[in-house]
Amino acid sequence: MSKHKTLTTAAGIPISDNQTSLTAGERGPTLMQDHQLVEKLAHFHRERIPERVVHAKAAGAHGTFTVTKDITAYTKAHIFSKVGTQTDVLGRFSTVAGEKGSADTVRDVRGFALKFYTKEGNWDMVGNNTPVFFIRDAIKFPDFIHTQKRMPQTNLRSETMWWDFWSLVPEVLHQVTILFSDRGTPLGIPFMNGYGSHTYSFINAKEERFWVKFHFKTQQGIKNMTPEEANRIAGEDPDFHTRQLFEAIERGDYPKWTFYVQIMPEADAENYRWNPFDLTKVWPHNDYPLIEVGVLEMNRNPVNYFAEIEQSAFSPANVVPGISFSPDKMLQARIFAYADAHRYRLGANYEQLPVNRPHVEVNNYNRDGFMAMDDNGGSLVNYEPNSFGGPKEDPAFKEPPLKISGNAGRYEQKRGVDDDYIQPGNLFRLMSSDEQARLITNIVDSLKNVPKEIQERMVAHFQKADKEYGNGVAKGLGL
Repeated sequence: MSKHKTLTTAAGIPISDNQTSLTAGERGPTLMQDHQLVEKLAHFHRERIPERVVHAKAAGAHGTFTVTKDITAYTKAHIFSKVGTQTDVLGRFSTVAGEKGSADTVRDVRGFALKFYTKEGNWDMVGNNTPVFFIRDAIKFPDFIHTQKRMPQTNLRSETMWWDFWSLVPEVLHQVTILFSDRGTPLGIPFMNGYGSHTYSFINAKEERFWVKFHFKTQQGIKNMTPEEANRIAGEDPDFHTRQLFEAIERGDYPKWTFYVQIMPEADAENYRWNPFDLTKVWPHNDYPLIEVGVLEMNRNPVNYFAEIEQSAFSPANVVPGISFSPDKMLQARIFAYADAHRYRLGANYEQLPVNRPHVEVNNYNRDGFMAMDDNGGSLVNYEPNSFGGPKEDPAFKEPPLKISGNAGRYEQKRGVDDDYIQPGNLFRLMSSDEQARLITNIVDSLKNVPKEIQERMVAHFQKADKEYGNGVAKGLGL
């Protein structure tokens, strides 16, 4: 039998007895000088960091990304520099609305977040399992999430809140159609696609900009649950997806996704029939076909969930040379919001945590703050510019200018009055008759629980997308 290591306090002080408190006599009161007891209790009180406002419940794993096709014509990012290049990845896969203890199998959008530890720093691809989202302007986001959470008085979730908001914001229709389709209850994480959803930039070695969308297509095939299966499993095994992913990796059945991009030349955005920066829209593949890039494989489970998954922090702000942003209003807000949420939840030095730390050297002038986990810059100079050899910026990494124009104002992003209805209608018409019937049934089962006025508003939206779609919901509601 191997010799046990000596138990110590967090300061490394050896502990003689971890089972009894220090007291004044056998029956006397506990002494405040029992710093070991105080440390143990004080740490226990703080073991639960604030949970994420959204995407609180998640599974996660480590993996690798391997380049299979050359896309250097579009981007100079080192991660894509050569066929065969491998990059370490961390993945976190979540529900959106539920709290940390909620069930995995509820009808919800799924988060699909990837951290690529590249040789140029971390690239975070923070997306969902849907190519669009409910809204296209972040000023609506807090209100939308409030409807998905709990009512102020009863602390209960409310379908009336969902549908009231959705009926007053027609841009949600595309995402609502996906959410209440079969894909709203995936069989598991390996059986769903992932999407960057937003439009981003690629920049190549010639400093040319391309607009790009990211797609991760499951190699396991799309598989979903029926609502009855999802509800049953929610009661029997609320951690079903988490368990499924962990056990698959443990037995060597590594889930894989093929990574594709859609590429749009920069000038095309001016006259494209959809606003290419509208998060409620897709780019039809007939216009911009999928281009294969590589393979994502999740192949290693965390050793400690809290350290590697709960403390992981992803931000759309983390892009590397050759990958950049777009005028997408939701993306522009997320660039700020995600990092700000991490600073609140984990502290200003959250990127020093091992799971968030890049696999390259970090040189900056950030100092101090809670939980500075490295040498805090040591004796090096902490301001810039300076005359003492501190790190300097490199103009070689400057991006080409992003072309913008127009007067400052609060603009709705629509291009035409029917913009919010065409793509949801097209999606409905792509479905088989059985899929359409299940979609309508799922919507009716939820919408029947809300006031008639809201039902009628929603039906009017469905009818604008497709008459058969709207009439099916109306018939199911008895309207």
